[in-house]
Amino acid sequence: MKALHSRFSLPLIVTALLAAGPALAQDNWLTTWMASPQPTWGNELPLPTRIPEALADSTIQQKLRVSVGGSQVRVVVSNEYGKQPLLIGAARVAAPEGARQVLKFGGEEQVSIAPGETRTSAPVALTVPALGDLVVSLYLPQRTPLTTFHWDGKQTAFISPGNQVNAQRLAGKEQVEARLFLSDILVDAPLDSRALVVLGDSITDGNGSTLDSNRRWPDFLAQRLASENVAVLNGGISGARLLEDGMGASALARFERDVLSKPGVKSVVLMLGINDISWPGTAFAPNAPLPSLEKLIAGYRQLIDQAHRHNLRIIGTTLLPFEGALEGSIIEHYHSAPKEQLRQALNRWIRSSQAFDAVIDFDQMTRDPQHPTRLLPLVDSGDHLHPGDAGNRAMAEGVELEVLF
Repeated sequence: MKALHSRFSLPLIVTALLAAGPALAQDNWLTTWMASPQPTWGNELPLPTRIPEALADSTIQQKLRVSVGGSQVRVVVSNEYGKQPLLIGAARVAAPEGARQVLKFGGEEQVSIAPGETRTSAPVALTVPALGDLVVSLYLPQRTPLTTFHWDGKQTAFISPGNQVNAQRLAGKEQVEARLFLSDILVDAPLDSRALVVLGDSITDGNGSTLDSNRRWPDFLAQRLASENVAVLNGGISGARLLEDGMGASALARFERDVLSKPGVKSVVLMLGINDISWPGTAFAPNAPLPSLEKLIAGYRQLIDQAHRHNLRIIGTTLLPFEGALEGSIIEHYHSAPKEQLRQALNRWIRSSQAFDAVIDFDQMTRDPQHPTRLLPLVDSGDHLHPGDAGNRAMAEGVELEVLF
């Protein structure tokens, strides 16, 4: 066999590899942050959207905290629930005090996203550390109905007139607490990185935690796992349900989008069911019957099967106590004796069925030993449904990390 000559000589091969740059040296795109898209609503739900109906000639500036860091960044913009194309006139990403980096989509700074679709930006050379902050700015040049959002962002976003994507701080700004069109951040992460999705409702979404403070229980869990290069993705939607759509798609409908399609995901924690139990007979679902235990179990089993068919580990959690939940608010009859019996029965099945690969017993962690159907006062945010900052920290610290992977 003849030796390779000058055309394929070792120096030329080495030169070619070096010229190829980081794409060959590292190509490990990992989802490091997410906000599950939801459709906006009108009077069919008792809670207001708290965002404008539409924007025109406006810039939206949104801050977020990643979990795993990386050497390059990509941004995902969603028009999943749009009725018309979403025109992004310009977009930028940066560290909070850093220079604004231009985001391009298909080689262009301007992108039109068809209804029902998403677009992922080209990579931007931007090193972000683990648990580092990013700011994403989107300019909407034409009248744009705000049809795709994430209601309970727990982070102030700023809206200002005109194209201000290069501004570090927006002037004349309006403030909202929702995520608008922004759904994912990807990083070119270390090769041993992996991701975990927590698929949940408002307890996972952070309702009850302090605004602009990253004190949701998945945030505290991300802090514990940062040194292990594990991204914790918050797949919580306030008002989410397991079996039926609520303030967003049901878990059965969104499992593909929010878990299976995310680059780098190896495990999922499933923390859903309390709204399936509590909503019937309230302003959310006044005429809906209480679901049966068998239907809830069947829903869990469908998600377990999907996870296992994709070689994902799936961890179940027990449902937190909720006696007295939302008393004195516009949401009445959230808790009742039959609902409590169903929660207890479902928790028994979660603990004993061995259907999940592991179980995190949040009920045991958060209940008041003197009144087990209620949250422990130190955990409670005050509404008897959602943990506060201390409760979120206690939940994250109570997770045995070895069960996650």
